[in-house]
Amino acid sequence: MGMDVEHEDLMPRMPATRVPLVAVVDDDPDIVELVTLHLKKAGMKVRGFADAEAFYRFIHQDTPDLVLLDLMLPDADGMEICKYLRRHERLAPVPVIMLTARADELDRVLGLEMGADDYITKPFSPKELAARVKAVLRRTGPHALATQHVEIGGALAIDLGKHLVAVEGRAVELTPVEFRILECLASKTGWVFSREKILDFLWGHDKVVSDRTVDVHVRHLREKLGRAAGLIKNVRGAGYKLEA
Repeated sequence: MGMDVEHEDLMPRMPATRVPLVAVVDDDPDIVELVTLHLKKAGMKVRGFADAEAFYRFIHQDTPDLVLLDLMLPDADGMEICKYLRRHERLAPVPVIMLTARADELDRVLGLEMGADDYITKPFSPKELAARVKAVLRRTGPHALATQHVEIGGALAIDLGKHLVAVEGRAVELTPVEFRILECLASKTGWVFSREKILDFLWGHDKVVSDRTVDVHVRHLREKLGRAAGLIKNVRGAGYKLEA
């Protein structure tokens, strides 16, 4: 069953007009309680869940603004839950921060490839976690980009709200990381983004992978875009830009 952990809101810091709802999925009740306390201090609403079954029941009825997801649950693998979220149109835009005791770079990269927006290893600082949650909400919230629909060169169409991409009217399936890179480049067409800036856009200043990982994702992105691949231009020694 889902656990609602109640604590007094001591230091609300988010705007009163829209209080974000964070779902915390972790089978350790102490972690759920600790995270809940600090997120509520930061002005957020929290729902806690001890297993995947309770969380699935919740998301069939409600849509959280962000999910804090433990990778090792008693009844499911956290990466499978992340993949499930990304396959559903209503839930695909919801940012996911993975919580795990695994610290290997390979595990981090795999989690990010599955669609996670950030990755925090245990043990963690609750204050830092709250700050990272707010940072991800700022990057992925409804006002992250003023323009929700972008068209480039008459061939490439990007619907930022629905996380959809089409080339000459044909839908293109991208991984969450590939979509976010395209979203970054589309935020300022013609602007050159360094690899470091792209990584900052993806995961903030907590650099979890090499900047050369960007090259791999861009190569895969170009392959999927087909005729529109040439819109992504490599500026030698500087980075990438999206331009007709």
